Amino acid sequence: MMKQINVTQTFLPPIQEYTELLSSAWGNKWITNRGGLVLELESKLKHLLNLDNLITTTNGTIPLQLAVKLLGNNGEIITTPFSYVATTSSIVWGNCTPVFVDIDPIYLTIDENKIEAAITERTSAILATHVFGNPCNVEAIEKIAQKHKIKVIYDAAHCFGVEFNGKSIFNYGDVSTCSFHATKIFHTGEGGAIISNDKDYMNQLFRYHNFGHEGYEKFKGVGINGKMSELQAAMGLSVLPYMELIFKERKRIVDYYNKNLKIAKLNKISIREGTDWNYSYYPIIFESEKELIKILRKLNNQKIFPRRYFNPSLNTLDYITNKVSMQISEDISKRIVCLPLYVGLEEKDLKNIVAIIKSELC
Repeated sequence: MMKQINVTQTFLPPIQEYTELLSSAWGNKWITNRGGLVLELESKLKHLLNLDNLITTTNGTIPLQLAVKLLGNNGEIITTPFSYVATTSSIVWGNCTPVFVDIDPIYLTIDENKIEAAITERTSAILATHVFGNPCNVEAIEKIAQKHKIKVIYDAAHCFGVEFNGKSIFNYGDVSTCSFHATKIFHTGEGGAIISNDKDYMNQLFRYHNFGHEGYEKFKGVGINGKMSELQAAMGLSVLPYMELIFKERKRIVDYYNKNLKIAKLNKISIREGTDWNYSYYPIIFESEKELIKILRKLNNQKIFPRRYFNPSLNTLDYITNKVSMQISEDISKRIVCLPLYVGLEEKDLKNIVAIIKSELC
């Protein structure tokens, strides 16, 4: 029977290593409310990523919602139309108005040269995505934000391990967020994190994610339950020792695609200079949507399932009321697909994927 190859496959450590970590939670009868495993995971992540502050959360969308709650002020938030839907939905969910700015066709991140024209007196923040782990032009965005006295939130869901100009990409902006979903490079099954270098922001974000608690019996402002559980933290702690292997294996696959998919009819993302990338996704851009669909059908017939990240362009969502055309994003979103990329993907499968694509394009 033909095996199915999806765009990704969750990396799972030996189950005994996971259950061994869980044994401490069982012994303590403590599986939520920031137990020992959550605290250990946060400490190890800060050390690994060279961060001063980090709070883990129960998923990767809650950090975005908390950041919008903190910095949105019910205003307009300038954002990208080329991202996963959570980037936009978090803005709308937080009673703010998304104002879209088109993307750079080379890097696929928000076009920093178009941001200033979108700023109004109601603009409170910029929420930009480091697409596929590829950093935005963070220096230019910082200058714009300082000039206009607005805040910067980065959706860095794809960015675990990414460094830019020698430091963690999470250290840029007023607040950064990350996803630890099972499809990500580092995961806790479901999970995420929120990061800021501003201690006052971190104190507020901590209260937001923990019902507004300030101590056991005091409350300061409204909050929600965004805490990570011990079950999730145990998964993260059991995955962490394998990060070197995970990066190495993903690089092997990216290198194979790079070597064997040198096709004039295909475009690929350009990683911004100064980036130590994490090999999070492998997007390819076809000349037309018709061509993309034709090749997808051939791959699907072989039980190979790439994913059309990101389609549709978010400015076209049905709940967006102030619709404005985003020509580059709308065009690329129809022509881009991410190829399978995960630990354990065999070379014979890579050969098959490449052969099917080349059979139509070469």
